[in-house]
Amino acid sequence: MITVNNLVHHEFIGLSVSVTSVSNESLRLKGTVIDETKNTIKIEVDDNVEKIIPKKGSIFVFELPTGEKVEINGNILSIRPEDRIKKRFKKI
Repeated sequence: MITVNNLVHHEFIGLSVSVTSVSNESLRLKGTVIDETKNTIKIEVDDNVEKIIPKKGSIFVFELPTGEKVEINGNILSIRPEDRIKKRFKKI
């Protein structure tokens, strides 16, 4: 089960997300995560409109299935998703 404390150790695909801070202001948007790489998150914002957001320098607010919202700095996420799941983080 995904919780606030273990979100970074889970898959993001399928979660609702909003980008609250990014170097390119036109990329401030809301949508659903459809893909993730080491350096980017791909978000579907409207009907079949996909945007690729760089993780580095961005702040993401993920909405968990329970309705809770979690803000995460994209710099922390700038590793491969499969490695992030195994990695230990000091404090987020």
